[in-house]
Amino acid sequence: MSNWRIFIFLLLGSNSVFGQIGGDATYQFLNLMSSPRQAALGGKTITNIDYDVSQGLYNPATINPEMDHQLALNFANYLGDISFGTAAYAFTIDRRVQTFHVGVQFVNYGKFDGYDENGNSTNPFSASEAALSFGYARQLGRTDFYAGAAVKMITSKLEQYNSIGIATDFGLVYINDAINFNMALAVRNFGTQLKSYAGQQESLPFEVTLGLSQKLENVPIRWHMTFENLQKWPLGTSNPGRVETDLDGNQTEERVGFLNNTLRHLIVGAELFPERGFNLRVGYSFRRAEELRIVEQRNFSGLSFGFGMKLNNLRFSFTHARFTAASNTSFFGMQIQL
Repeated sequence: MSNWRIFIFLLLGSNSVFGQIGGDATYQFLNLMSSPRQAALGGKTITNIDYDVSQGLYNPATINPEMDHQLALNFANYLGDISFGTAAYAFTIDRRVQTFHVGVQFVNYGKFDGYDENGNSTNPFSASEAALSFGYARQLGRTDFYAGAAVKMITSKLEQYNSIGIATDFGLVYINDAINFNMALAVRNFGTQLKSYAGQQESLPFEVTLGLSQKLENVPIRWHMTFENLQKWPLGTSNPGRVETDLDGNQTEERVGFLNNTLRHLIVGAELFPERGFNLRVGYSFRRAEELRIVEQRNFSGLSFGFGMKLNNLRFSFTHARFTAASNTSFFGMQIQL
């Protein structure tokens, strides 16, 4: 069986798994962006197989010897003053054993004023979540395929409630060096709660993502195309805020058609000068753009852009992502070769 047939077989097999998105699952922070570079390319890129050690947080199959002794620290002042960040480190034992990866994701929701059921003020409280991951990847025989897996221990504290969970990520990458083409599949957050918040078991934010990327031969650009949430169709539902009312008072709900639902799975991005000391990045998430757009107003939701800069053993990254006219976020990152 050829390499392509193996890849297609695994992809089709993953589509039969049912998962949850949105408010149907807990630990939603696990699907946030892992680095400024990933954020700039649309938010869920899984095909960067190079020095970027933060990529191993999202697709363990991308873990490779080029990440050896690379340490990355990333931070974002997220929406509503939520603090979000990641850290990652990789080390190679030898070329036969390949590379191991350690990562951390955390989110701090800040402090809140507490009130009881009667509206009386109580003590303020905080909320935070974190995950510690261990990953490993290796080549499948002498093929062009690389497989990886990561185990994540998850902890969450929301006011007086605590939860502990465990999850596993699986990844598969196909690399064609002849045409500088990469294809990747990531199956993320397959796991369970070991301890629920209040005795009620909840699902984890399971997700299946497919990615394609290629560096153009005569132009210094690598394009990226990502299909997110392949485990669920459709993604879109009608928005109650977009109900149209005619002169007779008749109401018509928003209709989410086949093309609209298809585009909500798509994220596109491009990186200019991907192998240089300074590069520019841009991305667009159709789902974020559609779900956060304002009727009859252009606010560029879904757009993200940033840059990366290398100075000796240090790499700096910055990304600005548009969500709504009233809310955007900036993502900062630093990677050092120890």
